[in-house]
Amino acid sequence: MVAWYPITPSTSLIEATTDLLKKFRVTPEGKATFAVVQAEDELAAIGMVLGAGWAGARSMTSTSGPGISLMAEFSGLGYFAEIPGVIFDVQRSGPSTGLPTRTSQADLLSTAFLSHGDTKHVILLPGSVKECFEFSMAAFDLAERLQTPVFVLTDLDLGMNNWMSEPFQYPDKPLDRGKVLTAEDLNRLGGFARYRDVDGDAIGWRTLPGTRHPKAAYFTRGSGHNDAAAYTEKPDEYQAVMDRLTRKFENARTLVPAPLVIKDKSSKIGFLAYGTTDFALRESMDQIKKEYKLDVDYLRIRAFPFAHEIHDFVASHERVYVVEQDRDAQLASLLKLDLPADQVVKLRSILFYNGLPMDACSITDEFVTKEGL
Repeated sequence: MVAWYPITPSTSLIEATTDLLKKFRVTPEGKATFAVVQAEDELAAIGMVLGAGWAGARSMTSTSGPGISLMAEFSGLGYFAEIPGVIFDVQRSGPSTGLPTRTSQADLLSTAFLSHGDTKHVILLPGSVKECFEFSMAAFDLAERLQTPVFVLTDLDLGMNNWMSEPFQYPDKPLDRGKVLTAEDLNRLGGFARYRDVDGDAIGWRTLPGTRHPKAAYFTRGSGHNDAAAYTEKPDEYQAVMDRLTRKFENARTLVPAPLVIKDKSSKIGFLAYGTTDFALRESMDQIKKEYKLDVDYLRIRAFPFAHEIHDFVASHERVYVVEQDRDAQLASLLKLDLPADQVVKLRSILFYNGLPMDACSITDEFVTKEGL
């Protein structure tokens, strides 16, 4: 199920998806096995996505920064009530209307904590057209495995411009629908508690509406609840739910796409980046090697929460430059919240935020200045 509201630069994603659904999700009898709904606004779109996810459908929306802002409260509902859904954010320059036809990576920090209260969202960060294809599939699997909204952050450069790509590989494994109980399961178990961690992975089992069993129903609450989905204001029960959500987020480190070591020659200096910054950074590394005879290591981040390999990369270098397309060093800020305190001092920032795609010379010039070369 697709629910959306038009916004530059994400509209083309929905248009292409709709064309593909008409091609591949129609039965021989001509019956559509999909729904595409243009909502009245982004609030309605994310509400429809969560409603469909709660009902058992795979659901998604696509938007850009202004739409992400409007989706904050519903995103918190999805996180706390543990409802799957996928949100694609094709980032553009902000704030406010900003530069709708220019690119940016400035939604990262707000998306990571979107909603009020203690909220952390899983984010996938593709760096190529091929990874957009692969991470889209992964996002739906992760949303249902983790029972939570999953965000996929691309940008205008990747989302609207023409690119050459390696061929897409057809998936070789079945869909991961997560932990869903059937009527037969409930007969065997005698019942269930929706938010109880029975397997030690911090993920409860769920049922879907329409499951024909007297023990299948439960209340889906955005208010305080215990592990049996009953309303509560008891401090220990509320804290237990929040602690379990933290454990689930920590477990997601091992499930999201792992970072890629692009270059590791045991240099004392490292680069960290994500998304389309990758292309300019690779060219910059060639410039630094050719002009200054200096090798620099590079790790490309592909998801949040950050995998443990990122911690290891920072620990193995004296200085680490975080290269990103925003003014406020948002990726570096997230890393500082995640890394041990003694590793934070190693981070440096190289920032680019004029709305154009990042170029290699800008990275090289800033790096040379900071290194005093």
